[in-house]
Amino acid sequence: MELLKVDQIEKYYGNKSSLTKAIDDISFTVDEGEFVAIMGASGSGKTTLLNCISTIDRVTAGHIYLEGKDITKLKGKSLNQFRREKLGFIFQDFNLLDTLTAYENISLAMSIHGISVKEMDAKIQKVANQLGIEDVLKKYPYQMSGGQKQRVASARAIITNPRLILADEPTGALDSKSSKMLLERFTYLNEEYKATIMMVTHDSFSASYAGRVIFIRDGKIYHEIVRGDDSRKEFFSKIIDVMTLLGGDVSDAI
Repeated sequence: MELLKVDQIEKYYGNKSSLTKAIDDISFTVDEGEFVAIMGASGSGKTTLLNCISTIDRVTAGHIYLEGKDITKLKGKSLNQFRREKLGFIFQDFNLLDTLTAYENISLAMSIHGISVKEMDAKIQKVANQLGIEDVLKKYPYQMSGGQKQRVASARAIITNPRLILADEPTGALDSKSSKMLLERFTYLNEEYKATIMMVTHDSFSASYAGRVIFIRDGKIYHEIVRGDDSRKEFFSKIIDVMTLLGGDVSDAI
């Protein structure tokens, strides 16, 4: 079932004297329950694409539909409600509030929805167990490792069961062990709870956890590969091959 439709979108930055086309006529769909990675070199437009889908940026032309609703037309309260109820955000720099504990950071989204304390506590305990962060719920961000903070941020993003989880370089600030743990949790949420995830990443290893990878080059879709029955190792090799064709040092591609 189609959840997201990106229809011929374009995005320009600047003015008439200095105009940059960050996205050039991109179209694709994402089905409910898919785990999609977006890759490309620095300046390719992949983060801009994610920002347009998240409504952080507005498209210059084209339309984006979520559950058949044109989100490019949303404004004011309708836009805020859409972000609150339909999207979950996971950022590279975590965006946790330093003055709140992990438990309080996670509970923020639910308190806005008016969920009872009892139900809130049950949900937090469940997601903390899923993400392996039960032991940090009472800690403040400065008391946590990077991996723990990212998993708390992930818990905050998924706690309200959003229709679409958007992750922008979620492993960028993590060591390899923490990255692997987070990606395995993403896979668990995708497979067990049918969470729909779109992840921008510079890292081929991270992308290999997805079921499909869309490669962006110069604001256009350059290529797309689907994992299918491949092992993660086989899929990783295919991703490396495409990134090599894109040019530049694969390990440094952003």
